[in-house]
Amino acid sequence: MTAISPLTAAVLTDAQGGLYLDLLKRALTGYVCPESSYIEIRPRRSMSFFRKLMVRGLLNRGYKLYKVQSFDPEARGVGKDWPSFCCTMIGLRRLDNLQFCVETVLHDEIPGDIMETGVWRGGACIFARAVLKAHGVSDRSVVLADSFEGLPTPSVEADRGYDLSEESYLAVSLDEVKAGFERFGLLDDRVKFLKGWFKDTLPGADVHEVAVLRLDGDLYESTMDVLNSMYRKVAAGGFVIIDDFHSWPPCKLAVTDFRTRMNIVDPIVEIDGSAVFWRKSSQRHCPR
Repeated sequence: MTAISPLTAAVLTDAQGGLYLDLLKRALTGYVCPESSYIEIRPRRSMSFFRKLMVRGLLNRGYKLYKVQSFDPEARGVGKDWPSFCCTMIGLRRLDNLQFCVETVLHDEIPGDIMETGVWRGGACIFARAVLKAHGVSDRSVVLADSFEGLPTPSVEADRGYDLSEESYLAVSLDEVKAGFERFGLLDDRVKFLKGWFKDTLPGADVHEVAVLRLDGDLYESTMDVLNSMYRKVAAGGFVIIDDFHSWPPCKLAVTDFRTRMNIVDPIVEIDGSAVFWRKSSQRHCPR
């Protein structure tokens, strides 16, 4: 018997499609693999010189070190841990929210693509592509914007003290992200990549309208760069998701400043204690 692949998800029944998407969420988050909770030990600024030298030496020889940690289903559900070898760290509830937003814009016929800015290993976008396929949608793209080299060095006062530029765990190459899509049978011409810093790639990005915009850039400057370039392209009735609203103060400050400046009053809705979202109303927002 031939297994059903994601490529045939468009012809599944609603029940089958729902089961496929639920299973995919658990696979992408590592929920089905408790060993994904093991903590990978990488060189960090806080390490002693000799420990850092040892870890780098092992990495250069093809070895990886892990600290054994018990799987915590609640932490994985709300994205509180950083899984070692699965495709996303945002947890089940944020994937549930992404599914809700994508399926709502499909149901309400809100035009535009699905876009994430800051993608890590690409798991959220892999899932978004799967949702479109499961619903037989072939006229929307999933757009991934990322440096694919990690986070930038902070350059504004609001990001002081939040330097993650040397966190190699967050630096995932474009080839690695593409390989993730391929493993799930979801890499096709409806998956678009924008490689580079947001300030360089987004102002002239060939993205005309966005139905769901998901921000996961951590920093004030990165978040503001996305909002300044892409918010005007979010269709009325579309969704804006902020992954780091409660977990990263610079991100929350950028969102608050932008909403104040643009006189945005659409209510912010909580997702899981870290992330929030809102639905863009039909009103035109103008700077104060």
